[in-house]
Amino acid sequence: MAAQDYDSQLLESVSVRRRRLRDALLFGAQRQRRSVDERLGKALAGIVIAAVLCAGCVGWSFISHRLIGKSPYGPSVQQPSTPAVAPSSR
Repeated sequence: MAAQDYDSQLLESVSVRRRRLRDALLFGAQRQRRSVDERLGKALAGIVIAAVLCAGCVGWSFISHRLIGKSPYGPSVQQPSTPAVAPSSR
């Protein structure tokens, strides 16, 4: 049982050391500032991607309705004209 505890402690310490070395390599001495900058950049990138996708969907809907010839708001505004019937006088 003691060997398993030693092994798990050793593996945990190695993983902590690797994570700290990776963070030191990636972020350097200013870890906090860069992590906030990265989060802000990722948030802005997500907003931009969402806006582009929304614009693409709206554009695709507009173009597809123009090509099909249907109005997205229901039936056509113009209605077929019917000849007016004059009242007959008796």
